[in-house]
Amino acid sequence: MSAAGLPSALLVDDEPLARDELRQLLLAAGGLDIVGECGNAVEAIAFIHRRKPDVVFLDIQMPRISGLEMLAMLDPEAMPQVVFVTAYDAYALQAFEEHACDYLLKPVDPARLAKTLARLRQRARPPEAMRALAPLNLIPCQGVNRIVLCRLEEVAYVCSRLSGVYVVDAAGAERFTELTLRTLEERTDLFRCHRQYLVRLSAIREILFGDNGVATVCTLDGHSLPVSRRYLKPLKDALGIAS
Repeated sequence: MSAAGLPSALLVDDEPLARDELRQLLLAAGGLDIVGECGNAVEAIAFIHRRKPDVVFLDIQMPRISGLEMLAMLDPEAMPQVVFVTAYDAYALQAFEEHACDYLLKPVDPARLAKTLARLRQRARPPEAMRALAPLNLIPCQGVNRIVLCRLEEVAYVCSRLSGVYVVDAAGAERFTELTLRTLEERTDLFRCHRQYLVRLSAIREILFGDNGVATVCTLDGHSLPVSRRYLKPLKDALGIAS
């Protein structure tokens, strides 16, 4: 709920005119507090993780990262109810396979929107099934005035710091991502070796064993990552190393 005591809503569409039209329709219908608008998926991921809106009205066709792809990048704990809004009905089946609450065609009909709002009022948080989304092959990262899509095979490891989550490639370049470690652990083949680190198994050159169950992963590119005791055995099992 928002500060106004109403379900909070986020509008996500790369077309400002489309967002404006939908906002006016929602304001006229009432029952929701529009707490934000985003023009692309990366902005929306950051907003959803930070503000946790109750419902997102989400365009499907957007540059670089589509609405459907964006859903797979969200932290499951922040997953809102989703209403897809698009000009193309060809995506309807896939949208409902992703357990969307509803699917609206542009231009949005006020009577049809009223039915969507009634459906939203009947539902609480989205079902667990919505968390079973497709695996990620790309990680969106922020660059200077651009979005960099890092391919998984180029990633050496991912680390979490106080300033955020960073994707590190084989050359040592670091890029900030709005995705959480939990999302990346669940939806990629990156493996957790520490509370703050995920590593690509095929990038590991060796594991150095220390005292008291402490270990260090050394990658092919010369990076050294800590291995927590709780993750050492699962990591050895994943690599086929006898315990």
